[in-house]
Amino acid sequence: MQKNKLEIAKDIFLITVGCALFGFSLVNINIANQLAEGGFTGITLILNSLFDINPAYSILILNIPMILIGWKILGNQSLVYTLYGTFMLSFFLEIWQRIPVVIPTEGDLLIAALLAGLAGGIGSGLIYRAGGTTGGSDIIARIAEKKYGIAMGKTLLAFDVLVLVLSLSYIDLPHMMYTLLNSFVFTQMVDFMQQGSYSGRGILIISEKSDAIADNILAELDRGVTYIKAEGAYSKQEKNILYCVMGSHEIVTAKNIINQTDPNAFISILSVHEVLGEGFSYDPKPKGRFQKNKRTAKNSSNHTQ
Repeated sequence: MQKNKLEIAKDIFLITVGCALFGFSLVNINIANQLAEGGFTGITLILNSLFDINPAYSILILNIPMILIGWKILGNQSLVYTLYGTFMLSFFLEIWQRIPVVIPTEGDLLIAALLAGLAGGIGSGLIYRAGGTTGGSDIIARIAEKKYGIAMGKTLLAFDVLVLVLSLSYIDLPHMMYTLLNSFVFTQMVDFMQQGSYSGRGILIISEKSDAIADNILAELDRGVTYIKAEGAYSKQEKNILYCVMGSHEIVTAKNIINQTDPNAFISILSVHEVLGEGFSYDPKPKGRFQKNKRTAKNSSNHTQ
């Protein structure tokens, strides 16, 4: 599905901001505190430390051939986004080296590692969320997956480990340990930024009074409920399992509703990392869209008690 001009403009903006933040982190935190990095970015830091090669140039020298090799795998839009992300990262690496900024870590590598993970992870997360990359090991991983069936995660991990081991040529073991902390925080922030949308709770309910519980949730919480057809393994009886997604703050109210309707109901509450759809990622219909069920819900509740 082709994106419209507004969506493309939004993606370009996110990639630009992400590259600016990631580049800032590399120059003013990683390089300033001798913290390594994985992937092709880590190779640029090795070249900078050992041969004084500007990362703004080496990132292009390393990435452009890889992008050209992998252009069939990336597809047209991803290719354009990756090219743009690579050039923007190179641009901002040059800019941040020309603009002196001092991050007051006071020589504390723990603070530096945490800041590098936060800033770099948010920046990269914005790039990935827009559908872009900065090339490098992502392309190698995609080629390995397509040609040899090797999972991308395994290739990325192996490449990062190799680069980090090579980084011991210019940093000592304590700096490497802080680099690993940086990588952990970086990964968590990338995951968080990619999830991006509303997170909540899913709730599964098994009850002999499923209709009454569904009506009460519809009426009191204004949340949609779905019936899942199931069969008890022991009883061999068909049942309706209720599934509903709601905000974390609504769980207590939901449990009270269920308990008042059927104290013997079986409830399973699930963590939902991301929720997309009406009432979560876009505005719901006017409040009370289920209010027509209120009378039914009350009658069902009274009938079953």
